[in-house]
Amino acid sequence: MTFYCFDQQSRTGDEGWGEVSTVIDGAPLASGAVDGLRASLRGEVIGPADETYDEHRKVWNGSIDRRPSLIARCAGVADVRAAIRFARERDLLVAVRGGGHSFPGLSFCDGGLLIDLGPMRGIRVDPIARTVRAQAGTLLGDLDRETQEFGMAVPAGIVTHTGLAGLTLGGGIGWIMRKYGLTIDQLLSVDMVTADGEFVRASEHENADLFWGVRGGGGNFGIVTEFEFRLNPLGPEVMAGPVFWLMDEAPQVLRFYRDWVADCPDELMTIVVQRRAPALPIIPADLVGKPIVGVVVCYAGPIDDAERVMRPLKQFGSPVLDLCVPKPYLTHQSMFDPSFRHGCWYYVRSCDVAAIDDDIIDVMSDFGSRITSPVTSVALWQMGGAVARVAESETAFNGRNAGFTFNINGNSETGDGFEAEREWARAYWTALAPHHTSVYVNFLMEEGEERVREAYGAEKFDRLKALKRTYDPTNFFRLNQNIRPD
Repeated sequence: MTFYCFDQQSRTGDEGWGEVSTVIDGAPLASGAVDGLRASLRGEVIGPADETYDEHRKVWNGSIDRRPSLIARCAGVADVRAAIRFARERDLLVAVRGGGHSFPGLSFCDGGLLIDLGPMRGIRVDPIARTVRAQAGTLLGDLDRETQEFGMAVPAGIVTHTGLAGLTLGGGIGWIMRKYGLTIDQLLSVDMVTADGEFVRASEHENADLFWGVRGGGGNFGIVTEFEFRLNPLGPEVMAGPVFWLMDEAPQVLRFYRDWVADCPDELMTIVVQRRAPALPIIPADLVGKPIVGVVVCYAGPIDDAERVMRPLKQFGSPVLDLCVPKPYLTHQSMFDPSFRHGCWYYVRSCDVAAIDDDIIDVMSDFGSRITSPVTSVALWQMGGAVARVAESETAFNGRNAGFTFNINGNSETGDGFEAEREWARAYWTALAPHHTSVYVNFLMEEGEERVREAYGAEKFDRLKALKRTYDPTNFFRLNQNIRPD
């Protein structure tokens, strides 16, 4: 391991047990200790008594309601190191927040210390070298805006308020992955602070074992503070958007779709969507609320080529709405934002499948017709292309040979009706069980160690456990899709 140690004057303040003002994990913490943490950070430390506490403890998934004892809003690497040391010295539970977009809310904790990377949103594009460096609090929309200024992009996600850090560390699927690979396939290096507060850099040439692990292994090994990516030419305009049919036509649409994408070019990426038509300005009023099935596309290539490839899709059956047109990539990247807004109650079940056979089409048609909530949806991601051309052994991410990835969202706008939506998602997922192959780790809820093992496969899981023993032998970072060192 190669570590980089920075000189830093200690400013811990009065660590004596004076007036007790905070209780963490059931134990009283002296006010002097909290004051010492505040003095050691360039960012801010927030507790339950502060006016902004409720604002900063909010998480994207409204079904998650957790109350950390302290929130350390870090402004840089020195703050991250200080927060880790503070927690280690007091044996505190620690959660780490990048964008706070975790489905199961693993970026927050009850009690303990929340290390919030949200203020760290610096981005530096090098258009000559075609690289970009982004800090760990960066959101996908931030990254897209900066890189598209130079006609380039990193393959990353489909919702702009997703955090870059969590998405990347789990692998990173998105609109241009079939052309350029997963987010981690464009990752050149990371800066990380380990569980003992040391700074370490990882790349193909430096701490290569750690670099293998962070490309899919999540936040198990430390806190990544900065990412360096290779950039790829894209846009600024792409041919993209959805074509929708009524849900009654799902069997025919899905059979057509299966044949249409069987030999499509890598430039084409598609997501099949099932939901009720949302109440948005672009949706005709007479269509709002009706069950629909759609194919949402993004073509990472010339518009003329895209129009030729898309023509059969646009001409199939009787579409009720066609929004697949040339548009700025930034516009397309934000298309799903209204469907995954902050504060709704989210529950997801996920699986990979090898192909779409008639049995899967029957399941999709059946359960699609049962959707009742206006925010419940299914996204069937097309995989393959550049994703599958990277050897399975090269990164911790597992499932490169998957044909498609299901993301089954049983959601509600509030807690009312949420349990029914969860049961629908579970039943849909169970009906697909004979076809499950693997699962994308970023689409897991809190499902237990065996499910995490399934996400990586036994061989990779064992290798990740060995890596965990090297970089985090006490499982300090355990609020994640956890890989225990024992």
